[in-house]
Amino acid sequence: MSPQADTNASLPKTQAEWRKALDALPSTPDNIPAFFFGHGSPLLAFEESDLGGRFNPSVIKHAGPKGPLASFLKDFGKTLLDKYKPKAIVVFSAHWETDTERVVTDYGGENPLLYDYYGFQPALYELKFKSRGDSGISQRVVELFKEAGHLSRTTSKTESRGEDGRGFSGPGFDHGVFVPFRLMFGTEFMDVPIVEASIDATLDPAKNWAVGQAVRKLREEGVLVLSGGLTIHNLRAFSCFAEESAEPGYKEFDKAILDAVALSDVSWFIHD
Repeated sequence: MSPQADTNASLPKTQAEWRKALDALPSTPDNIPAFFFGHGSPLLAFEESDLGGRFNPSVIKHAGPKGPLASFLKDFGKTLLDKYKPKAIVVFSAHWETDTERVVTDYGGENPLLYDYYGFQPALYELKFKSRGDSGISQRVVELFKEAGHLSRTTSKTESRGEDGRGFSGPGFDHGVFVPFRLMFGTEFMDVPIVEASIDATLDPAKNWAVGQAVRKLREEGVLVLSGGLTIHNLRAFSCFAEESAEPGYKEFDKAILDAVALSDVSWFIHD
């Protein structure tokens, strides 16, 4: 099946447009949709006074603390809680990769944070996002992975969760979780337990599709499944993080991704 025509033109880009799209989401707490969202970068947590002249103005405008991504995440989080009233959240981040097994956090009373970035001002290493885990949910995720044929286990606060592919290690939620979640759910969010699970380090699309398929039953059990990342991410060409400044090749790649996810028949991907 061919992609829908002019996908980019139909994407909501203003607050009025994305609020309309969020309002149109099905209210189905007994079968919660799974979502991929743009988790942004530590720029979302910057104070405006810290931005200075360090970054491309287009990137700040788009992905900074006052940009449309920050505004969208606030609306997105509220919508998820209001529509689906999840009993738990299971999140996958592009910043946690493991090789042979799917690892799931079981951090108990309060989830620690892993400041997996470098070169920023001290305040970025003092960010807070207070949340809690739930051992029952962690064990359920491991159970589903094993049922689907994946090696899986939990990890605790006393164990490094493993490197994320960029040289950081230790226990805790990575910035792909706590930076956007601060905007989505507030800096203190203890009402709904949160568990993070790793993705496949090969970054093979089919293998990571299988990771998602393994936990799909959670959607019928009142659990919200989220996956965060960015379709474009090149720290050697920082201008790529904003549509206004990105070079044509990045825009073409982004459009190809958007066209692909707009397909109504994805059986070609599952079987190939």
